[in-house]
Amino acid sequence: MRARLTLSLLILSASLASAHAQSTLRIGVQEDPDFLDPHRARSFASRIVFPSLCDSLLKVSAKLAIEPSLAASWSWSPDGKTLTMKLRDGVTFHDGEPFNAAAVKFNIERAQTLPDSLRKNEISSIQSVEAVDPLTVVFKLKQPDAGLLAQLADRAGMMLAPKAASGDVTSHPVCSGPYKFVSRVFQDNITLEKFDKYWNKDKYHFDRVIFRVIPDATVRLANLRSGDLDLVERVAPSDLEAAGSDKSIKIESVPGLAFTYMDINIGGTAQADTPIGRDPRVRHALDLSIDRNAINKVVFEGHYVPADQPFAPASPYHIDRPIPARDVAKAKQLLAEAGVKTPFPVKMNIANTPIAQQVGQMVQAMASEAGFDVQLNATEYATLISYNRSGEFQTTIKGFSGRLDPDAYVRQFIACKGTQNDTKYCDKSVDALIAKARAINDEAERKKMYTEILKDFQSTSSVLYLYFEPRIYGLSSKLSGFSPSPEGVIDLEGVEASAD
Repeated sequence: MRARLTLSLLILSASLASAHAQSTLRIGVQEDPDFLDPHRARSFASRIVFPSLCDSLLKVSAKLAIEPSLAASWSWSPDGKTLTMKLRDGVTFHDGEPFNAAAVKFNIERAQTLPDSLRKNEISSIQSVEAVDPLTVVFKLKQPDAGLLAQLADRAGMMLAPKAASGDVTSHPVCSGPYKFVSRVFQDNITLEKFDKYWNKDKYHFDRVIFRVIPDATVRLANLRSGDLDLVERVAPSDLEAAGSDKSIKIESVPGLAFTYMDINIGGTAQADTPIGRDPRVRHALDLSIDRNAINKVVFEGHYVPADQPFAPASPYHIDRPIPARDVAKAKQLLAEAGVKTPFPVKMNIANTPIAQQVGQMVQAMASEAGFDVQLNATEYATLISYNRSGEFQTTIKGFSGRLDPDAYVRQFIACKGTQNDTKYCDKSVDALIAKARAINDEAERKKMYTEILKDFQSTSSVLYLYFEPRIYGLSSKLSGFSPSPEGVIDLEGVEASAD
């Protein structure tokens, strides 16, 4: 009898241990987020973490449709200058503070006025926010804004608890998402735990979520295959064959909206005061030296898409045109016309990931044939971004994770006061076109406008687009319910693990 009881206890103990093991989801990410403050964050890694931590007013589905979230419904005035939102009832922040219209007003005004807010451009059309009653908020706009809903489905619409936001948000963010912040070890991990009072908690099946920072895609995949991770983002194309032969994991992918590009500093600091910063011919020569198709074949085994624009083929705003061919002879001619002595030195910042270094080395080798001496500086991604923000760079290769609305690809990067306009490009006539395009709702007409904007902007060559990135995820075969997003974010709603 005692032996049978002992055996039963052992079985129960094993079952509890198994259940406990399944209660934690471990996600491997390529970079450490810069800030866990949605109004200050800029990195793609932060966009991966935020959906688990901070709800936004709206959300974008895996099929790129805008859906309710903290806002249960919304409506526009006939002139497109008043947006009324009805908020979800019964929502609380992680610290117990109630979510209501006053909280929305606080967050939008914080995003508009915080000195280092990166959301200012995204919601600059909002003139005022009025809390009509606890569950009704009205946005008064300066002019119609076709992209505003998409912005409110991203970091501009993420809600922080107003009382807690007076403290150090980055060290301890307090939001209203399905998981609340526990701890962070920089360059290592971020740990979240399930919020028991979340309004939709039954759709979230893990007690704890841990994001582990692993820059090397092959190492991330190895951790997935060994069982040390349950989900990884950005699987390298070179690893797909090995991943496909492993029955313990599965690959989920979708055409992405992300693109990788090169910023060239043309104003603002001493590093811009060089021939490549002053003369468009030198920048165009560098552009002509790059074979985008070769980068795709060598680094990405043909799985990525060469780019000469920010709009991916998955976007309705994609401009259907051939990628310009590499032309070394023309590049040399332009350098000669600019009076540049070759080899001309160019400092280039790149991320410290194996793929980024491969891309940088290919650009370095190709550019050398045209007369450039590219000097690579590999650094952690958050540091790379900080160099760009301060203007302490000559050229930088980095990525943008993509957005639903085309304004997000343009305003922040090339408007004179764009919050991510690191190149310091500024053309008032282009600014006027951006404002005009933002107010147009007709998709075909907007596409014509953005095609015209890019034509004017690219004549300066201060941003060189390199390639579009599909979204490729690796998952444990035990996971189900995951939907890959073209935006590259990770939404854990409905994701669960089966028992062994």
